Order: sequence, then C-alpha cells, then structure tokens
Amino acid sequence: MNNNFCDESSISKILNFILELQKCAENTNLDETGCDKPCLGPNFNNGFIFNTRPITLYSCCSGALWTMPYTLNGITAESTVFKISKVDGNCATFEILAPNPDTTNQLLPYVSTNNFFTISLDCVLAIRCLNDTYTN
Repeated sequence: MNNNFCDESSISKILNFILELQKCAENTNLDETGCDKPCLGPNFNNGFIFNTRPITLYSCCSGALWTMPYTLNGITAESTVFKISKVDGNCATFEILAPNPDTTNQLLPYVSTNNFFTISLDCVLAIRCLNDTYTN
C-alpha cells in the first residue's frame, strides 16, 4: 500500500495551493470571469471578491477538530475555522477566524481576528475546506 498520498507533504501542498489562490485574489481584475478567473468564489458588485478559503484542521493524535482561542473586540472565545497565512516547510501559520457578528449577511460567515498560531503539519491528520468567502 502506498501511503505517500496521506503524508504531511500532501497537506502542505494543499495549503500552498490555497495560499496561492488567496494571494491571487488580492490582485484580481473584478471584470474577469469564466475559467480564466484566477480567484476564489464569485465577484460582487460592491467591489470585493472572495479572498479566503476557510479550513478546519483535525488532530493526528485523536482525529478531533482543532480549536483555538482568540480575542476580538475585548471578547475571548474559541474557533475551529482558520485561514492559511504562511507555509514554511512542514510548519504552517494560520489566522483564527471568528463568526461574523453581522448575522444578516450569510455570504460572509467569518471575520478576521488578527490572532495567529503556527503548528507542525505532523500534528495534522486532515483538513476540510469550507465555502470560499471574503474576510477583512
């Protein structure tokens, strides 16, 4: 049995791909459409495009969903949703995303917290990609 598909380098490759998509979203012409559009999700008329592919992480030790604390607007809570911000070899840095307090906009379920953590990808069993979104 070939286990190369399941090793940490596969996760690193996926995270690097997501990171590149997010970087491309920062420099995308809002008029681009179709297969040539190098960005995440749909374009919106209000001047922004999706710039984030949020993910969840699962622990290699227990298979449990990773939960990380954050503080936003003076309130401390925990989240299981993250945005990849850097991949460095076998380590990755993520921003913790919080639920959007504006619950009237279902297209934007998360906000940036400016809280980050770095982990070894040896500790990650799996990732799950959530729907593309925009984060400030």
